[in-house]
Amino acid sequence: MNFSVGGTWLYAMISPEGQKHWSRADYQAIETLRSFAGLNAFCDGDGTIDETFPRTIWKVTFMDQGETSQVHVENTFEALEDLKKIIERGFKEGFSAGLDNLDELLTR
Repeated sequence: MNFSVGGTWLYAMISPEGQKHWSRADYQAIETLRSFAGLNAFCDGDGTIDETFPRTIWKVTFMDQGETSQVHVENTFEALEDLKKIIERGFKEGFSAGLDNLDELLTR
């Protein structure tokens, strides 16, 4: 992971069956302690983007709530068909599982 504007993050989401699904994030904007944004894509293990799937525009914003923080995640697509294609690929289940894992990690 190169968390800087212009940097990338190559990562694998691993299914309960052990299958790896590779993704790549290209960071476009970072406001320290406030937000970051970028483009995500499905790819192979080397980071080569799978052009048959649309890219997702991500913006993650952190809001100070005193003793806690609120995190707002916004995903944008160029067309409704792009969102449908990502959902068919299992995005909803994968994202929900990632949030569950984060909840578990933060409670430790």
